[in-house]
Amino acid sequence: MTGSHDVFGVGSLTDVSGLRVGHHRRAGRGWLTGTTVVLAPGGAVAAVDVRGGGPGTRETDALDPRNLVDRIHGVCLTGGSAYGLAAADGVMAHLESRGLGVPVGPGRHDVVPVVPTAVIFDLGRGGSFTNRPDPSFGRRAARGARPEGALRGTVGAGTGARAGGLQGGVGMASARVDIGGRMVRVAALAVVNASGTLIDPSTGAPWTPVRRLRQPVRTERAALAAATAPADAVLNTTIGVIATDATIDRAEAGRLAQSAHDGLARAIRPAHSLLDGDVIFGLATGHEPLPTDRHGLVRAAESRVHALNAIYSLAADVFAAACTDAILTATGTSAHVAYRDLCPSAFRSIPVPTP
Repeated sequence: MTGSHDVFGVGSLTDVSGLRVGHHRRAGRGWLTGTTVVLAPGGAVAAVDVRGGGPGTRETDALDPRNLVDRIHGVCLTGGSAYGLAAADGVMAHLESRGLGVPVGPGRHDVVPVVPTAVIFDLGRGGSFTNRPDPSFGRRAARGARPEGALRGTVGAGTGARAGGLQGGVGMASARVDIGGRMVRVAALAVVNASGTLIDPSTGAPWTPVRRLRQPVRTERAALAAATAPADAVLNTTIGVIATDATIDRAEAGRLAQSAHDGLARAIRPAHSLLDGDVIFGLATGHEPLPTDRHGLVRAAESRVHALNAIYSLAADVFAAACTDAILTATGTSAHVAYRDLCPSAFRSIPVPTP
């Protein structure tokens, strides 16, 4: 197995062939929120795993392997709590205009787009409780979706996010695994808005190791400890997408999402609490075939079981890296101070992303 998934800032969800990512946000004048959209114009097998005690979702039942919808063309991740689910209407309109969705009639545009959606709680963080994403957010994020160059940090759905007292954000990571001579890609996008923390208070470094990051100096660690001291319970959530270009079915995509939750729990402590709405969608674009089970477990190196285990193991690592990437690439806002603001010595020559 190969990959550089333990390196901060390396890789994007769009490294999985067939995926695009777009963001839209508003900040200032009472606003601090946004929407992130993942598009799969060619379609993707999809599944979901919901772990948090307070999720806000839409169209997740459609992803059950027992139900009808086989492929989807878009996922919406957004701020605004349950109000923000309206952003998915804009994504639906965008997909409908391009004839992408479940065919329900003879015409090219006789489709019903299925857009699974999950939200984070960021209400009022910009100053006004009523400023939250609407259909225009989803439409603009979808229109801006690109197959490369996707932004990370304080963008899209991560605009009003916070994590353990710090500014949260959008993070991404990807890696590859060699399966029978084929390089299969696994990538993640995480919107981190956790009630738990991603930083070890004893060292000032992330729970998930990052090779390029240095341990902050002592004075910075003290400031960090003060900023991340336990506070009153707040409503939070970490949501995201774990994707692969392997050819897998919906049940296997569900296991992919399940494995990604293992990575979430490594990077964020605690995770999956009653105050979190943790939701991860699993996507597979199907560009790389996997071995069949003709050899069973006797020749495990050539079996589908071996291939899936390798993908699932990598999914946990990559999603953990994406969560850490979110907190490290975030930049401060009027509501929250960022990790890089408190601990600049940890970054040295690592560039600051531009939202």
